[in-house]
Order: sequence, then C-alpha cells, then structure tokens
Amino acid sequence: MPVRSALSPRPHARLRRAAAPLAAGALAVSGLTVAVAPAAVANPAGTGLVISEVYGAGGNNGAVLNADFIELYNPTGAAIDLNGLSVHYRSAGGGSGGSPYALSGSVPADSHFLVQMGSAGANGAALPTPDATALPAFSMAAAGGQVYLLNGTTAVTDTGDLAGRSDIVDMVGLATASSYETAPGPGAGTTQSAQRSATGADTDNNAADFSLAAPTPTAGGDGPPPPPPSDVTIAEIQGTDAAVSPLLGQTVTTRGVVTAAYPTGGFNGFVMQTEGTGGGTDDTPGASDAIYVFGSASMAVGPEIGDLVEVTAQVAEFGGLTELVPASGGVVKLTDTPEPVTPLAAAYPTTEADREAHESELLAPTDAFTVTNNYTTNQYAEVWLATGDTPLWQPTDIAPVGTPEYDAVVADNDARKVVLDDGASINFFSSSNQSIPLPWLSLANTVRVGATATLQAPVILDFRNGAWKFQPTQQVTDEGADVVTFSDTRTPAPEPVGGDLTLATFNVLNYFNTTGEDFVAAGGTCTYYTDRFGDPVANRSCTPDGPRGAAQAEDLQRQQDKIVAAISSLGADVVSLEEIENSVKLLGETDRDDALSALVDALNAAAGSTRWAFVPSPDAADLPDLADQDVIRTAFIYDPSTVEPVGGSRVLVGDADFSNAREPLAQVFKAVGGLDADGFAVVVNHFKSKGDSDPPATGDNANGEQGAFNGDRTRQAASLVEFADAFAADRGVAKVFLTGDFNAYTQEDPMQVLYDAGYTKVASDQAGDASYSFAGLSGSLDHVLANDAALATVTGADVWEINANEAVAFEYSRYNYNATLLY
Repeated sequence: MPVRSALSPRPHARLRRAAAPLAAGALAVSGLTVAVAPAAVANPAGTGLVISEVYGAGGNNGAVLNADFIELYNPTGAAIDLNGLSVHYRSAGGGSGGSPYALSGSVPADSHFLVQMGSAGANGAALPTPDATALPAFSMAAAGGQVYLLNGTTAVTDTGDLAGRSDIVDMVGLATASSYETAPGPGAGTTQSAQRSATGADTDNNAADFSLAAPTPTAGGDGPPPPPPSDVTIAEIQGTDAAVSPLLGQTVTTRGVVTAAYPTGGFNGFVMQTEGTGGGTDDTPGASDAIYVFGSASMAVGPEIGDLVEVTAQVAEFGGLTELVPASGGVVKLTDTPEPVTPLAAAYPTTEADREAHESELLAPTDAFTVTNNYTTNQYAEVWLATGDTPLWQPTDIAPVGTPEYDAVVADNDARKVVLDDGASINFFSSSNQSIPLPWLSLANTVRVGATATLQAPVILDFRNGAWKFQPTQQVTDEGADVVTFSDTRTPAPEPVGGDLTLATFNVLNYFNTTGEDFVAAGGTCTYYTDRFGDPVANRSCTPDGPRGAAQAEDLQRQQDKIVAAISSLGADVVSLEEIENSVKLLGETDRDDALSALVDALNAAAGSTRWAFVPSPDAADLPDLADQDVIRTAFIYDPSTVEPVGGSRVLVGDADFSNAREPLAQVFKAVGGLDADGFAVVVNHFKSKGDSDPPATGDNANGEQGAFNGDRTRQAASLVEFADAFAADRGVAKVFLTGDFNAYTQEDPMQVLYDAGYTKVASDQAGDASYSFAGLSGSLDHVLANDAALATVTGADVWEINANEAVAFEYSRYNYNATLLY
C-alpha cells in the first residue's frame, strides 16, 4: 500500500523586528504593568550621582530649547568617574529608545553634566554646549518618559520588572510612565522641564523629588575634550577583528565611494567604501573597507552610487552596526574621479568574525542560495536565505538532542543563514503602508521555502535587527528581478507512489463552515483580522468556544476553494484530516459532523460525482464528555468506489493524557469487495502543540529544544500505542497506520516512544521533503507511521509540499491585506 503525506498550511514563527533607526520614531509597546523601580544607589544623604533634570520637547513646536537633554548632578565633595556608566531612555509605555549611550569623563564635586539626547531641531534656543551628545540621537517624548542612569550598557527591556536590576544607579519616571520610583514625577512640556531639588536630594520617590520649571541645562563635567577631526581610513574606523569601532565616539574625517544609497524607505543613509577595494582579494584582512553613513545630514547632498564623498562625522554603533553620523555639512561630494569599488567575489562568510570583517562591504557572493524562511516577507519584505541547495533544518528532525549529529546541524545552520532585505524599514502591516505594493512577491513570483535564489546584482553585507543581511544597493519596490530571481517549485500533484490504494494525512488549518458572522448571529462574540479597508477576513477570537476560521461567507469560500483544490489533486483513497470544526461544540449546533459533511459536499461538487464520503462520528455515548472535547477535531474522508469502512470509528475516551489535546480517532478500511481480515487500521492524531498561553506541567518544558509540553506529547504517544494496538486486536486486523499532526519532529521524545513500540516512520521517497517551516527551520511535525505488517505493504511515499513552503501572504486569511492582491 502506498502512503502519501499531503500536508497543509502551518504558521511559521512570527519574527519580531526592532524599530528602525530612531529618526523613524520609537516603537511603542503596550500592556506593561506599573512597577516600582529598585531603590537608587543615590540617597538622601547626597552620596551619589543622580539624574537632576529631564527635557524631552527639544525642537518641538513651541519648545524653548532646540534639543532634548538629560542633566546629571554630583552632590558630593569629590569627582565621580563616569566611565562604565550609561544613560538610557524608554517611552512612557515602555517603547524602545535604542541602545544605552555610554558615558566617559567625570563630574566634578557639586557640578552638573549635560547630555544632549535628541538631534537639534528647528524650534527653540540653542542648547548650551553639552558635555556629551548621545549618538545615535534619542527621540524623547515631551512629557519625559522613563530615563535611566545605568552601571554598564545593558538596555532595560522590560519596564514591568525592574526589581531584579541591580545596575540601575538612578531612574526617573514621569507622567504616565509604566515604571518609576514610588510614584511618577510630573509630565514636562515644551516650556518646562522636570527638575530635582537644587540639593540633589533623592528620596526614591519621583513625585516628591521632581517639580516643573523653565529648563536650566547646565554643563560643567570633565568630559573628554572632543578631538579635532582626524583623517582616517574606513578600515581604521572599523577596526581589526572588532565588533565595535576602536574610534567609537570620536569625530573623524574619511572618504570613499558611495556603493548604496537609501533616500527613501526609512533607512535614511548611504554606504561608502574605500576607493579601489573589493574584487577577488581583501586589502585589509580582518577590517572592513566600508561603512554606513546615517541621518538626514548624510542625505543633504543627495549622494548617488558612484560618487566620491568626504565625510566628517562622529563614529557610532547602532544595534551592532558601525556607522558614521555626520552633522550638518558633514558630507561633501568631491570632484575627483574615484578608483572604482569592485564587489568582493567570495563565498559568504561562515563566522561572525569573518562577517564583521566585511560589514557594509559590496559583495558578489559565489555561493548558491536557497530560500529558508518567508514568514516576514509580507510584513518587512525579508527573505531568509541559506547557502547551499537546502533550507536550514530543524535539528531535532535530524537527531536527538545532545548528540553530535544534533550539534552539527545547529552549527551548520549558524554558518549558512543570511537575510535578504529590501533596502527599507517599511512595516507593510501598518495601516499607513498597506497601500504600498509589497516587494518580491507576486502571483508569478512565489518565493517559496526551498526555492533557489540566484543573485543578479551585488549586495551590501549589512547588520541590523540582530541579523546579518544582504541589502540591495537601492530600495526594491517591485519583484526585484534585477537583484535576485527565484525558482518556481510549485507542483500540480504529489509524486507517483505506486500501489493499489493510497493513504494521506492533511491538516486543513481550522476549516470551520461556521463563520464568525454566523457565530455572532447565534449569540456569540468575535473579533477579527481585517483587510486593509477594515473588512473582516479571519476570526481573531470568538467566545464561548467559537470558530477559528473564516470571518464571513466570502472568506470561507476562498479558504474552502484552496482546500478542495488540494485534496482533489491528491489522488488518495483515504485521507485523515486534522483541525476541522468540531461542530457540536459551537452555539446552536447538534451535528458533530456538520463541517465534515459540508467539506465532502464541496469536494463532490468539484468532482462532479460522489468521489468522497466521510466516516461518521461515534455515538455521543462513545465520545469524551462535550466539555472535554476541543473545538477542532480529527476526521476521515475516503473514496467509496475503492475503499469502505469496516465497522464504526472509535475515539480514545477517558485518558487524562489527552486532556489538552485531541483524542486519537481510529477506523478500519478495506478495499471494496475485500475481506475484513485484509483491512488496515488508521489512527489519526493531533497531539498537544508546542506553544500555548497555558503553562506546561512541571518538567514538560525542561528540554527547551523540543518545545513546551514535550512531556505531555510523550505521554500521549504512550497512550496512543496502547489504544492503537488494542483497537487493531479488537477488530482483528494486523496492519496499523498512525497518521496526523504529532507536533513532534522526527527525532523528538514522542516519536521515540512510537519507534520503540514497533512503529516506523514512512519517509518520503524524495530526500529533503518536510511538512513544516518554523523560524526558518524546515522539518516535519506531520507523519505517517506503520507497524511491520503495514510497512510491508507500502510501495512509496511523498510529502507534497504545497503550503508550509508558501509565504503566508497567499493565504485566504491575508486576502486584500496589501495593494498587491496575492490570493
């Protein structure tokens, strides 16, 4: 008997992307709870450095000063060293304000130290010459937000849990800030700053210690005098074998050829590289010959690719990327004819050190590349690539955790991954950007996981948002065929597998014939995911026990059309289904098989004949209590012209191991006209997922490499073995197949339980097939297993990769989400 695995749409990991450089604004974070900060090191006795004044309205309309600032005060009788300290800012709600700015120098006794935070704006008087200027500039809110003086440079990432932060020297939370000392201080504005009492008293109560008054910024620290601009090479700025520039914070003058320019799309900068570098050799081993130049001042002269420019700027680090941040007039176009930069033709660097050595350089990689992740392609226009001819692999799909083979996969993934970006920081999910057509994707350019990506032009090796990236030399706004082309890996049907009967398993990803609109009409409540015009498309949350699929009838039709087309192309005789509506759980429903029947009707309508039938549910008395059933279930459909059920179906009842999962469903099938004894049992499964809002039982997430609830899935596997073996014995059949969504990769603990019990995974005849893609790693959570008697009848198998490889933008649930219609 052949076995086909036709596997369905699965969600990938939602990869978060950090905010763009601060010129684009801070990223707001909601849902934080108010927390009281730990007592500051400074105290009422005046024995430590404190934050003495905060002004965040610099340059705003009506502002009295043109720049934001934080003022520090030393209330003691001796100088305080600033080296090792930093200042950090977050919005009132906790939104990121960028990386902490490292301080240097010292604050004399009874003196102030002025730190300019924001870039100088058009409104207000000039800020007095500060002791230090934060680069990149912090964009502070007028009311003040949350300001920290830190010992070290570890950013505050959770303003709701500061009690464990022993490195907070002092902090100020103002107005509606989500963290503060005891109580928040008053919100500042355009004409007033928040000021500590003149004595520097710190009672660890922001409300008591701060009041509003006209800003009085005062400098006077012994900061390092700004060195005169020095002529250096880009390689000297980047440094040898260094992630951070050895000239950090210094003002330098350098020159180079513009190799990439981003006047639009939010990057707001350009890349320059030393004349005559590149080609097949590296003139400065260990040090990059290119650098990113950021900010509005960098774009003032409109640099174009090929221009020779001279830049005078301060050296900065932003999110791991070394950059120059020039002031007004800091970029000058030169009239000399430059020696051209040639793309470095070499294999993609496999280590962090080698990548740092070529940061921002123009590359012409000699590798082959394969798409390994497209989950964020329709949000940030990112396409994750892997060198070589395979995607990155889920380690536990290859080998058990802790084995040398497992470690080898982890190392291989780290060596091969890189992200192709679009030269912009646009979030296409934002309502203000949904009218901008998506780059890369089109109905003809599908950019699937596993597709070959062939670079057609040189790229910049960039680092941002915590990942190494290939940036095009200018923003991509179309399919980008001049930058990269992708092979089309879609296939119209599974590969032939031979045999007389075929068995498949298919996850229909929340097929509910009850729409959200229907559910609301029956008395329930729903919230929705909407298209770019606000029309509901898919259900976000419906209560109580509501549908999870389509929001309205037209959305259900789009979802159903896709499922019907896929199942109709399988050529299968028996198909086990996962994630179909358990209709009896919904308001007003009495027929458990209502959605299953509707799907079969749609399949037969498409076939023009009675091509499909479904296996009815057991009687209610033979099912788990309704309260213990999930809103989704498993099911069987089959071709009545080739196979027939033997007896009724059976569900595992009364097993506590399945209290958080769908109970196994078993059925015996035989060829039409065959003997009952020649039948084969199929048990369809849907184990507990790897992630959930409920906490796993103690020990069930001890091995994080296998996801949450690994212990539950392992116990479910043991119960499944007992149920399947007992069912086969009761029905008098020798051949048993286990199918479905096990939520366990091939070499994880639950699968080992099944292997130890005598079941073998039926592997695809095509090497490298996978049913799932998560966080850029391919593997299989969906499986067909067979005992020895069943395995002896298998002639072939295929995983038909139809949906997990696709960008989520093609799903019915993303219909009309962008100006580019991709359904």
